[in-house]
Amino acid sequence: QVQLEESGGRLVQAGTSLKLSCVGSGRPFNAYAMAWFRQGPGKEHEFVAALSRSGGAVYYSDSVKGRFTISRDNFQNTMYLEMRDLKPEDTAYYLCATPESADTRAQSIATMSLAQQRQLHWGRGTLVTVSS
Repeated sequence: QVQLEESGGRLVQAGTSLKLSCVGSGRPFNAYAMAWFRQGPGKEHEFVAALSRSGGAVYYSDSVKGRFTISRDNFQNTMYLEMRDLKPEDTAYYLCATPESADTRAQSIATMSLAQQRQLHWGRGTLVTVSS
């Protein structure tokens, strides 16, 4: 079965940086697009970033563009999210996700409806707390 496991979340001060990781298993990691979502207190899942299976194409939400960088190391079956200039509004559970089909493009993940998001494979999430 497809498994995703996030790590790296912690309490940090506003203006600092943090790098999250997501390790995938259960199928060839390099054959599928990957993405990060987040869910803050009382909020629905929000798209953060996505990248193609090779890492050559990346997509970001407007709220994180210019501050966050998504990348992947397919040899290590790991996707990363480098977060810079963190703000209190970035506080959330950060979840990694990947589609069921290798044909699903990273670009399409960025605009998925909530119903479509439910068809993705999800990790449990890692908590990032940004204090001011």
